[in-house]
Amino acid sequence: RSCGHVMKCPHCDVSLSEHNGRKLICHYCGYETVKPDKCPVCSSPYIGGFKAGTQQIQQVAEKEFPEARVLRMDYDTTRAKGSYEKILSAFSRHEADILIGTQMIVKGHDFPDVTLVGILAADLSLNADDYRSGERTFQLLTQAVGRAGRGRKEGHALIQTYSPDHYSIQTAAAQDYEAFYTQEMNFRKLLGYPPAVGLLTIQIADKNEGRLEQAAALLEECLKQWIGQNEDLSKDGTIQFIGPVNAPVFKVNDIYRKILYIKCEKCAILDQIRGQIETLAAADTKWQAVQIQYDIS
Repeated sequence: RSCGHVMKCPHCDVSLSEHNGRKLICHYCGYETVKPDKCPVCSSPYIGGFKAGTQQIQQVAEKEFPEARVLRMDYDTTRAKGSYEKILSAFSRHEADILIGTQMIVKGHDFPDVTLVGILAADLSLNADDYRSGERTFQLLTQAVGRAGRGRKEGHALIQTYSPDHYSIQTAAAQDYEAFYTQEMNFRKLLGYPPAVGLLTIQIADKNEGRLEQAAALLEECLKQWIGQNEDLSKDGTIQFIGPVNAPVFKVNDIYRKILYIKCEKCAILDQIRGQIETLAAADTKWQAVQIQYDIS
């Protein structure tokens, strides 16, 4: 709290999550350590987390509703084999009054006697570094809202958000699919994202950061040269390169990752570009040290 230092995983470029028992855990590689008594940077004793997880929400619920039986469903409570099904079955048999959980509790479950759903921090997913963040937020909210009132009893949903005017949240609250589609498609067309245009995502990974930088730059150069030499492709002025840039989580389990995005109105051209990358990788041994993955959307 004094200097703002964030405890990060030594193997991944992400912060550690605080759990009960003074544990700090990486949710990417499983690295675990003990929460320090003093800050490793400034030695301040004022150390604390900056967001409430399901454990803290459970503690608040049990304090506010002491007579209610509370179940929690998250990463920690579903590690053991069969625990996922046990928790859902217990809730279905009315062995608990409140079920607290992460996104896993909103998808496809049918509990006829659930009459109230509460969604906390509904705008968190809007801040994800992905052009589909609005779509995913709408999906999650409509799924969550749909868990209430599935039987004969009337259902209600409460959405807590810092972005109440965002179209994803407003249309989800109103269950207005058509209004969301119209707004989202206008956004995709304006900024040139799928399905308005095709997008080829190329991820390059290597344990050696310097070698990764060279490989990513070389890949971009080779592709641009190949496109310029190919008359059919060079005539199409819609091909756009973005990057290479560091992946949202640059390092995972001691492996560094960079991403190159290529946009084009014709997905067939993106498929040709992917084929050319495979040809380059197969023809030169220097590409065998790096991992290359593709996604066309």
